[in-house]
Amino acid sequence: MARPPWVAQIRNSRNNAEQIEVLRALKNEIVGHPPQKELVVTLGVLEPIIRLTFNKNGIRQDGKSHDHSFASRPLSEEEMVRLQCLQVIASIALGGPPFLPPLQAASVLPAILSNLCPSNNPSQLVLASLRALSNLADSSALASTTHVLSTSAIADALFTRQHLNSLYRILSQSSPSASVQTQISIAASLISRICLDERHQQSLANSGVLDALATKLASFVVAEGLVIPGAEIQAQRDGLQEYFPSAAPSGGKLAIILEAIAVIITDSKFRASQLLYSASILAIFPMSQPTDLVATQNARAAWNAFNAAGLSVRQSQLNAVDYLLPFVPLHQVKSTSAFASAFPPLGTSGSRENLAPLGRAAANKYNGASLPSWNDSPGLDSGTASLDNITIDPEEPESPLIAYLILLLRSRTSMTRLMAASVLTVLYRAGLTHKTRETAIGLLVVPLLVQLLDDPVVPLKGKDSLREEEDLLLQRAITERTPAILAMLITDSEYLQKAAFDAGVVSKLAKMLKVSYDPVPETANLHPWSPAGEEYGQGVDGPSPRLGRNGQSPLLVHKIKVRESTLKAIGALVPFKDEYRKAIVDQGVVPYIVESMSSSPGKPSPKADKSEKLVSHSPDEESKKGYGINPVNVLIAACGAVRALSRSVSVLRTTLIDSGVAEPVFRLLQHPDIEIQIAATATVCNLLMEVSPMRQHISEAGVLKILCEHAHSMNAKLRLNALWALKHFVQGVDNEMKRLCLEELGQGWLVQLICDDTEDEALLSSRVKGDRSHTPNDEMDEDVEMDQFEDQVDTAFGTSFGRSNNSRPSSSRSKSVQQAELRLAALRDAETNPARKARKDDIAVQEQGLDFIRNLIGGAGNGGTSDTTEMIDFLFNALGQDRVFEILASKLRPRHVNSYTNRRNSSTPEARIVPPQSEIIIAVGYILVHMAASIPRHRQIVISQTELLKLLVPQFNHPSIEVRLALCWLVTNLTWLDDHGDGEACASRADSLKKLGFLQKLEMLEQDPELNVRERAKSALWQMKQSY
Repeated sequence: MARPPWVAQIRNSRNNAEQIEVLRALKNEIVGHPPQKELVVTLGVLEPIIRLTFNKNGIRQDGKSHDHSFASRPLSEEEMVRLQCLQVIASIALGGPPFLPPLQAASVLPAILSNLCPSNNPSQLVLASLRALSNLADSSALASTTHVLSTSAIADALFTRQHLNSLYRILSQSSPSASVQTQISIAASLISRICLDERHQQSLANSGVLDALATKLASFVVAEGLVIPGAEIQAQRDGLQEYFPSAAPSGGKLAIILEAIAVIITDSKFRASQLLYSASILAIFPMSQPTDLVATQNARAAWNAFNAAGLSVRQSQLNAVDYLLPFVPLHQVKSTSAFASAFPPLGTSGSRENLAPLGRAAANKYNGASLPSWNDSPGLDSGTASLDNITIDPEEPESPLIAYLILLLRSRTSMTRLMAASVLTVLYRAGLTHKTRETAIGLLVVPLLVQLLDDPVVPLKGKDSLREEEDLLLQRAITERTPAILAMLITDSEYLQKAAFDAGVVSKLAKMLKVSYDPVPETANLHPWSPAGEEYGQGVDGPSPRLGRNGQSPLLVHKIKVRESTLKAIGALVPFKDEYRKAIVDQGVVPYIVESMSSSPGKPSPKADKSEKLVSHSPDEESKKGYGINPVNVLIAACGAVRALSRSVSVLRTTLIDSGVAEPVFRLLQHPDIEIQIAATATVCNLLMEVSPMRQHISEAGVLKILCEHAHSMNAKLRLNALWALKHFVQGVDNEMKRLCLEELGQGWLVQLICDDTEDEALLSSRVKGDRSHTPNDEMDEDVEMDQFEDQVDTAFGTSFGRSNNSRPSSSRSKSVQQAELRLAALRDAETNPARKARKDDIAVQEQGLDFIRNLIGGAGNGGTSDTTEMIDFLFNALGQDRVFEILASKLRPRHVNSYTNRRNSSTPEARIVPPQSEIIIAVGYILVHMAASIPRHRQIVISQTELLKLLVPQFNHPSIEVRLALCWLVTNLTWLDDHGDGEACASRADSLKKLGFLQKLEMLEQDPELNVRERAKSALWQMKQSY
């Protein structure tokens, strides 16, 4: 007799025992049999299974009533039903993207998550829930189209307050049992795969998950016996003895813990500092060296040898772990002014947070085509200092965790080595390492990362196919992630870029990029035969659930990820050296980079066919060709690589134009995704330079109108890059085109961009909106107000102290602990304060707006001074002469801003004075320099601006070299004598400058430590004295 359908069997079961029997039979039927999975899903089996999966007793997971008897008793029948259901769901989820729509339609996520909390569910159920979530995440990553059950949807559901508590409890378990250790590994792995959004990173850090991971990391250090000698004594002194972890069990996986930590702390100096100041990390790796240890005879002998070798000058920067590393000579790192690098020309990485990549300058976060960088974070000081430039105080020792990570890199292999490098890279980019550490990274770390790019050794096929598949997946993961980690590490560091280049990274990256464009055969994407055929039958209660589209093959997804990370590495390697750019070009990868700027790539060709128009293919057609669909991240990385290569005039005029780079860049300027617009606008900056042969072609295509539209965007990054590109566009074109550009941009809008300060508005908006910026389903919303996390910081580093020691008065904590708390509070304010971010955005846009005016009136076409004179008069007529100088003066005045503390009882604004930023002073100075370089009439107009010139006098003492140089040039131009008819007026101008104090300041600059400033000052002084 035919067996009844599965749905009927489940529903007709009279008790839990029968349900268990049916579910176990169903599980055995579908495991390893994709056609059977498809059949049972189309018959409607998911709805009753997911209904049985819900843990109705675990809805409130507040931890107030915990059942601690799970480990000591067998599962009840009801729990066994849920376990079998979870295992069936996990098996179906493993079937891939086609099963995601029916799973979502049956509300699978709430059902799985109801069994996640270890306080309310037995260990077996928690583990089954984690496996089901892990399989869902894997299938979602292979999906070729957007769908409801996406990776971000899984993250939104998991990273809520209720389930973050569950994750914290899972990761905080200390049992050495295999089940618990597997739970910890899967939970950490899940975090690293689905945490892709900053708000999720913040939630994980603020909920204690980061602290739990830090404790796990510390337990591995204890297990290896690498705790700093005397750390136990220091922990007792600091009140941290209760946070000293026990040794990690042998079954723990360090690489997975490191990977989850790296994902959470990336792009944030505050979260990176939370890791270093976590209670467990401080307990085993105290920041201050223990001083009351009795040295043994051997230790004293080693110390004497150390002094005899002349190495004691470095002792203050070393900790115990450093002595396990090879000695490396100190490298003198060339450092430039933080101000000079803040917003470099041609879109170089700029100011310095580094993660932002700019300072350890982070690549200008505004461009979107570079790696993210923290140097975008505003400074702790409202003045000229930037947080990005703030590293460890010279007196404050570097955390021994840095040396431990380097030791891990050298002693471990494979994924553990890579993940140690990942965490180390984030800490280095955040400025949490000593400057001298760069040498060790260049000599000990970079070569090992480049070595990971070598072709893997293909093992001989054996009988253990499962082991071979695991090895293949591991090698793919290493290949995908290594270039991206290397890219982040070497960004903005010429020394590390040279280390990578010398290690032979160019040929390896070129080969990887080319291999990523080897088409994937269609057989890799074949769908198994379906017993249901093309037409699905009817379910028990009506139409059956329809399966979704097949996803991309794992091999194709792997190749696309390799494309992205390799392009990032190329973009990070070549910004500064023509030698590196030429090496990349000689490898023949430029056509592959250009092809990566297409959403639907084809086979890269060495030369662009100018006569062939782009053919628009649908995603399905392109997937069949085997090249896949380039996602947003690949397009952005390709823009970054082109941007870096285009900094070379020779490459710009040869290889890039031959490869037809202008067309895809222009197309991406109008892409619907704003992040791609930002990246493409940053790239077009270099293509619009006066030396670019693509300038005319792009101009004729209508780039001016597009850039002016972007300059009106509400997105600060897009506004900045558009103004940056327009600044380059107006340099060297004729006056008619300059007038057209200003009219298209809008005179009023340009003035608004230069004059508006949005920080007060941003601060008010943030206070009004409160937590509404979080997703509606995030139950943590009500607890993430700006003041509440500071309350946690007041009692803890991160959240660990807050969980068990909230009531301990601050007076009972040691000085080092209090300093760590204060530093975390300051870093948090610097990163999250909306006024600081708005101020940084304002300064960046205002600088480019002022530079736009500078290029508008100077650097004219072949007409020389006459063209300059004409454009200055045009500017005065368009904006009003008095208005122009009032705008310039306003940029030089110190600003009074309101500052709000984060505490509930301190909502009263505190007035602070913010001095003018060096970038703004330089921009204003060179506008005046150009005006003074015109005819005598314009020089007279400038010299008559007494209030404006008075504001410039104090800037002769400015620490920025460029500011002092601009002022010297201004004096030189103002005292220039055109002809004898201008002699009397010239003498009058020199006398006016003397009365204002310029002469005295110039004489002071004759002793300037910078040679260029001294020479300019001498020239200006001589010319000024000759005039009267």
